[in-house]
Amino acid sequence: MANISIYDPLSTRLGRLFNNFGLSTPTYFDELDNVPSMSLKMDVSEDDKSYTVHADMPGIKKEDIHVSVSGNQVTISAETKSKKEEKQGKNIIHSERYEGKIYRSFTLDCDVDETKTEARFADGVLELTLPKQSESSYRQIKVQ
Repeated sequence: MANISIYDPLSTRLGRLFNNFGLSTPTYFDELDNVPSMSLKMDVSEDDKSYTVHADMPGIKKEDIHVSVSGNQVTISAETKSKKEEKQGKNIIHSERYEGKIYRSFTLDCDVDETKTEARFADGVLELTLPKQSESSYRQIKVQ
């Protein structure tokens, strides 16, 4: 008896992306290489005095992370590199590990005091403490 298999167009990577749309985080693809890229997942919370950001950055070294703050604009970027090993007689069947650059920029409601900003990195999680600026740079101008 012959083995019969049914072709399911949603079983491909692109099909799974549409099938999971809205139910889980989709896999993003680099345009040129058609390889999965990494998205920066993070949580932002606030209290009366500061914002706290937790960003997942697994497999990235502390030296490769860059954070910049300008007013109420925060930018996090990093580059992940991997060692390429080729072993004789072994073919890679499937790989989801990402190598490349990640970038995330966001705007907060209040300006951040850049001089008191703290960044810690442990166990693949970047923690930013972004104190709110006590003095507002907002100034009302009298029209003459």
